[in-house]
Amino acid sequence: MELWTTGVASPRASARAARQLEDAGWAGFQVVDSQNLSGDPYVALAMAATATSTLGLATGVTNTVTRHASVTACSIASVQRISNGRAFLGIGRGDSALAHLGRGPARLASFERYLRHLRIYLRGEAVPFDEIDIPTNIAPPMSELELADAPPSSQIGWLSGGGPVVPIEVAASGPRVIAIAAVHADRIMFALGADAERLAWGIAQAKEARVKAGLDPNGIAFGAYVNAACHEDIAIARNLVRGSLTTFARFNVMHGTAAGPVSDSDRAVLRDLHDSYDMRAHTRGDSRQAGVLTESFIDRFAIVGPPARVTERLHGLTALGLDKIVITGAMRGVSESDAAVAKQTMEKAVLPSFQS
Repeated sequence: MELWTTGVASPRASARAARQLEDAGWAGFQVVDSQNLSGDPYVALAMAATATSTLGLATGVTNTVTRHASVTACSIASVQRISNGRAFLGIGRGDSALAHLGRGPARLASFERYLRHLRIYLRGEAVPFDEIDIPTNIAPPMSELELADAPPSSQIGWLSGGGPVVPIEVAASGPRVIAIAAVHADRIMFALGADAERLAWGIAQAKEARVKAGLDPNGIAFGAYVNAACHEDIAIARNLVRGSLTTFARFNVMHGTAAGPVSDSDRAVLRDLHDSYDMRAHTRGDSRQAGVLTESFIDRFAIVGPPARVTERLHGLTALGLDKIVITGAMRGVSESDAAVAKQTMEKAVLPSFQS
């Protein structure tokens, strides 16, 4: 199983950060796509690609609203070329990127159409003009120009010559998004927490959806986003992941109803999280929403504690059939010194057992 980690899309710092992560033994590096909170992810990934040789590179995650599918495909395919085939496209319905535009996550029909178009573009094939949903009050049909000749459809020409196609990894938590991802993704990245029962439920949902679509249930890969902190003092570890865990746990109760199997006590925590979430304190460990997470909730939904405990739980996820874990640890609003210790402990005491 590959262990990846996440970071902000910093145009200045991404190259240095990526080089350090590769040297530390991480398999890959994802950068966020949230235009009001960080820099451009594709610039950051391109910079990271020039400073590394083996590190996987991905968006973590982009969305289907803020860029047209052709633009997203062109951007990540450019990173693919620069990195010699190390790029992955992580994509979801959108969260903070859309919230800072006054919008919620993409509607499901639009989300599915976007994923279908994305795969077509990445293969270097053509999307019919009549499937492109740019409103005519923003840009009129090209036919109004009365050109002598024009493209018959939308295609990224420089990708039509072949080469490694960028894999699509869809972030999913609810059953409907899991079902869509099962048909259109190369890998589903579950945002269900680190609880084995919930992840097994997600895998079962995906395989059932593929069977219904007439696809091989084993023809797709599975991974997960996991909040984790490795520290000898479990209380410190818990506090380090509070902020990042609020962000991912909220995906499971985005519209007020908890997704997947969940106990009554955890359902109550998720409900409190939903009701108290302040997007202005997104990812912060000292936020109001971080305070509603109980110790037992953190211990189930995240992976925290000494190296042996963290390693054991991560290996347990491998047994479920996951081949990739993207770890998000401490973020804003926590002790920087504690976060540094936890990161170093993870790299020195946990990563080696997952390296080939």
